Amino acid sequence: MDYNQGQKNDRKSLLLAALAILALLNVVLIYFFYKEREKNKEQETVIAAKTEELVSTKMKLDSISAQLDAKIAEIQQLGGQVDSLIALKQQIERDKAALKSASTAASVDVSRYKQKIREYEAILNQKDQDIAKLKEELGIVTAQNQELASKVTGLEGEKQTLQKSFEDSVGTLSNKNRELAEKVTIASALKAEKIAVNAVSAKGKERDGGSYRAKRIDKLKVDFDLAANPISPNGEREIYLRILDPEGAVMADMATGSGTFVYQGRETVYTAKQTLDYSNEGSQGSIIYSRGGIPLKKGEHTIELYCQGFRIGSTVFKVK
Repeated sequence: MDYNQGQKNDRKSLLLAALAILALLNVVLIYFFYKEREKNKEQETVIAAKTEELVSTKMKLDSISAQLDAKIAEIQQLGGQVDSLIALKQQIERDKAALKSASTAASVDVSRYKQKIREYEAILNQKDQDIAKLKEELGIVTAQNQELASKVTGLEGEKQTLQKSFEDSVGTLSNKNRELAEKVTIASALKAEKIAVNAVSAKGKERDGGSYRAKRIDKLKVDFDLAANPISPNGEREIYLRILDPEGAVMADMATGSGTFVYQGRETVYTAKQTLDYSNEGSQGSIIYSRGGIPLKKGEHTIELYCQGFRIGSTVFKVK
């Protein structure tokens, strides 16, 4: 009797222990389920925020592109130069294409595009000021022309002979001065010699020879000598580098240091620039261009160097 009672008590104890273990396991499972659900919620929140940022970035780029189109049209009507804005438009279109091709929102560095957008907006603001200045200058010129025309009409009969003689004299003197100034400017122009283009890999290894594999080019290093010119004064010189791909397009990225300069009266896009301390006994220079992720097309590329409004040298290299 006592033995049977003991067995019953043992079974009861084992059953209670099993129930306690199951209850504990349920608590543990519920805890892990809760933690996993919270983690998923956090991930969904992050993804949603990134997606919203990505959509906002795309909309801002679209807006900037539309504003840029309007400014290009307005500046052209006012007779201004728009080469730099066209290059900027091409860069924005590349940014939009890169965002569009992104596989997921998480794979896009939105902060990088935000920085670009700030730079684009700063350029647009500057162009607003340029447009206002152009309008002001046109207004001043128009008013001056009207006033001058009125005066000339009133005095034309009395001063026609004297004015012609004076204009002839001034024109002759101006032409001679201009011709002399042009000769001095041309004579003092620099000349780049021994231009060499070397490829620098991501590990810093430099290769020469003028023909390189695209995957081994992280940077391009352009070395050159500035020939002696006793007419050209010593001092700092801005050397502009233009790299043209096999199709003749300028490789440029305004966000990483490219810009524009004036060549033959037109605003011209450059790839990179370098300030050098020139000695008229001859100097050496070097410009390093980091392609910043821009792929290099296969074929012959052209290197052009400019200084003080002159093209001072050129060479070519090949990408295999």
